Amino acid sequence: MGDTTQNHTLEQIFGAAIAGQKAVAVWRLPLSQKVQACMQLGQQYTTGQPQLEASPFGFFFCPFQVSAQEQNIFIKGDLYFDGEKLAPAADAPEKQLQEFYTLLQAPPSINGWHTSANLENHTFQTEQGFMRAVEKAVEAIQAEQMEKVVLSRNSLQALPENFSPVAAFQAMADAYPRAFVSLVSVPGVGTWMGASPEILVSINEQQEFHTVALAGTQTAVENVADAIWRQKEIEEQAMVERYILSCFKKLRLREYTEVGPKTIKAGNLMHLRTDFKVNLKVVHFPTLGTDMLELLHPTSAVCGLPKEPALQFILAHEGYNRSYYSGYLGPVNSTSGSHLYVNLRCMQLQQHEANLYAGAGITEGSNPQREWQETQHKMQTMGKILSEY
Repeated sequence: MGDTTQNHTLEQIFGAAIAGQKAVAVWRLPLSQKVQACMQLGQQYTTGQPQLEASPFGFFFCPFQVSAQEQNIFIKGDLYFDGEKLAPAADAPEKQLQEFYTLLQAPPSINGWHTSANLENHTFQTEQGFMRAVEKAVEAIQAEQMEKVVLSRNSLQALPENFSPVAAFQAMADAYPRAFVSLVSVPGVGTWMGASPEILVSINEQQEFHTVALAGTQTAVENVADAIWRQKEIEEQAMVERYILSCFKKLRLREYTEVGPKTIKAGNLMHLRTDFKVNLKVVHFPTLGTDMLELLHPTSAVCGLPKEPALQFILAHEGYNRSYYSGYLGPVNSTSGSHLYVNLRCMQLQQHEANLYAGAGITEGSNPQREWQETQHKMQTMGKILSEY
C-alpha cells in the first residue's frame, strides 16, 4: 500500500480529514501554481521547539507565544497531495490509512472545519483600547524603554452562507499570487487561513537560506516606483534589518547577500523589504535554519525592539490573546524544501464568524488614529475574500 497514489480533489481530501477528525494543512508557495496538502493520520500534534533539519516531512503551525492553550503543532505528512495525486508516506499507519481511504469514497459532507476548544477565551481589542495602547507605547518609546513595539487587534466578521474553506483558499490563491497562502485545520486547535507576505526562514531545494526584513506599510499605488516613504516607515524597516544582522552576528555568520530595501506590493498594501540569503553549499552551517528560527521568532516586525521589553509591553497592554496570529507556519522537508512564514493577514474560522487579525509597528512618530487605519487596511486582505466570496 506504501506506494499507492490516488486521484482526488482538494475538496474531497479536506472533507475526509474533517470527517475523520484528522489534522490537515493546505498551502501554495508565492509565485507558484502548485497547491499542496498534507494530512496526519495519528492524533499527537503538539511538539517542542522545531528542529527543521531533523524533522520528517510535514507542516509546522506555531503560536506567537507557546502556552498551555496554544502549543507548537506539527502535522506529520502521512499523506501528501501534490495538486493532482494523493500518496501515503512509507511509514503511514496501515489501518488508519485504509479508514481514511474509506472516508474519501463517501460523499463529502457539509463544508465543515475543525473549531478551537478555547473559543470562550477569545477577547477583543476595542478601537478606544487600541488607540490608548498606542499612546502608552509612544510614551514608553519616548522614555527610551524600547525603540519600537508592534500592537495588534482582532475583529469578528460574519461568514458568508455556505462558506467553504477550500473555495476561500482558492480565492486567496488567485487574489494574492505573491503571498504564501495557507489553510490549516487541526482538531481542538481550530482552522486558520491566511495570505502572508513575510518569509521567516526558508531553505529551498538548491540549499539556499532566505529571510526578509519586512516593515513599513502604505496603501498600494499603481507603480511601486512612485512610492514615497515617510521617515517613520524607513526607520521601522531599518530596525528590522538591524535585528536580522544582529542574529547573523550572534551566529558568527559573515557570508550572506543583502538586497534592498525595495518597495513590494502585498495585496492592497505596499511594504519595504530587504532580502538576506546564504548559500549553504558554500557556507558550512547545517543548522542555520533552526538556529535562525530560534533567534528570529518573534521578529521585530511582529514584536518590537529590543525584543524583551517590547514583548512585555505587548503582554501588559495589547488587551487580547494573539493565539496563532503572528506565530509562524509552513512545510518542512518537502520536495521544494522548508518554508516557514510569519502568520500575518490571517483569520481564524469559528462556527459562523471569522476572527480577523492585524497589527501596526509603533515608533516615536506614531499617530494612534493612523495606526488604527493601518490595521483596518491590513484586515482587508482577508475581509475582501469574505465579502467577495
